[in-house]
Amino acid sequence: MNEHTNIILRTDNLCKYYGTGDNLVKAVDCIDLAIKQGEFVSIVGKSGSGKSTLLHMLGALDNPTSGSVWLDGENISSFKENRLSQIRRRKIGFIFQSYNLIPSLNVWENIVLPLGLDNKELDEPFIRDIVKTLGLENKVKNLPNTLSGGQQQRCAIARAIAAKPSIILADEPTGNLDTKTGDEVMALLKTSAKKYGQTLVVITHNEEIAQMADRTVMIADGKVVG
Repeated sequence: MNEHTNIILRTDNLCKYYGTGDNLVKAVDCIDLAIKQGEFVSIVGKSGSGKSTLLHMLGALDNPTSGSVWLDGENISSFKENRLSQIRRRKIGFIFQSYNLIPSLNVWENIVLPLGLDNKELDEPFIRDIVKTLGLENKVKNLPNTLSGGQQQRCAIARAIAAKPSIILADEPTGNLDTKTGDEVMALLKTSAKKYGQTLVVITHNEEIAQMADRTVMIADGKVVG
């Protein structure tokens, strides 16, 4: 059996540099990382350590200076933007600290939006199951500005899961939430990822959230240190 058989996401000597000479910033510096299908990995590090830059390259939102990102056995670093946007829509679900919901769309419309953009058929029982799992069944007609922060983040999680991506990438998903709501949201995110067989990668500086993961990767000065 090939050692990469159940590796869904990996990086080889991944680098992202900004500036030149004395102003050179090594945001991500020669990182080798392998994440298995179905694994929950937390990436921790201080502000400015390079963890968000790493996540953006894992999610094909940013191009590396050098090195490669492999998703499902394909080197996505070499793909053109059209192909990358297709991969982002179909294989990766994103959750950000700021929710990124469309204010003029209700909860249900926000959740199914990525499916419409990709001309995907709506699996309504699946979406309703996600909505129920995340406790949003009474809020599907609400606009985002009528929801609490925790409810908005649950909506963002539902949207990320709705397209049945292989991987969920979350950047400080509880950053704007109080501790209790943050813990609830993370528990739901973990439950959902397990339930739908998704790989979960979470950027956080919260120790408690990091401890919920199967494995923690520590980043400092653009390098993996533990």
